[in-house]
Amino acid sequence: MSAPPEVLPHIDAVQAALEADPQLVVYLGGAPPAASGWTPPTQYAVLYPEPGQSMSESLADERTDFEAVFQVTCVGASVERCLWVADRVRKALKPPLVVAGRSMWRAKDEGGPPVQRDDDTNPASWFVPVQYRIKSTSA
Repeated sequence: MSAPPEVLPHIDAVQAALEADPQLVVYLGGAPPAASGWTPPTQYAVLYPEPGQSMSESLADERTDFEAVFQVTCVGASVERCLWVADRVRKALKPPLVVAGRSMWRAKDEGGPPVQRDDDTNPASWFVPVQYRIKSTSA
């Protein structure tokens, strides 16, 4: 009986794929708070993972398959910069991710809502959350 798949190697693979683009600034779980003295870049991406789920690969109930949805919120100083970040994220996640001991499907782009303006930032910024689905099985 094999061990169930772990979520962290999958999220690490997503984060590594995004950070491989030198033009993309990536945060995990949220951007630093403004109160910390952090000055936001003009555009960046925030990766929001979920724990996913292990699923049976067969009727024997071997829970070796893994599936998760994660969100990448793309932020920019304008609508165009926000969409530029979304394009960079989409390009970064196009090749199959690499997780040791796993066979990965390509990340499936689940889309998101229209770009929205955030007037709570100074100056105002624009953002769009885009969701992706990943799947893997034991190699």
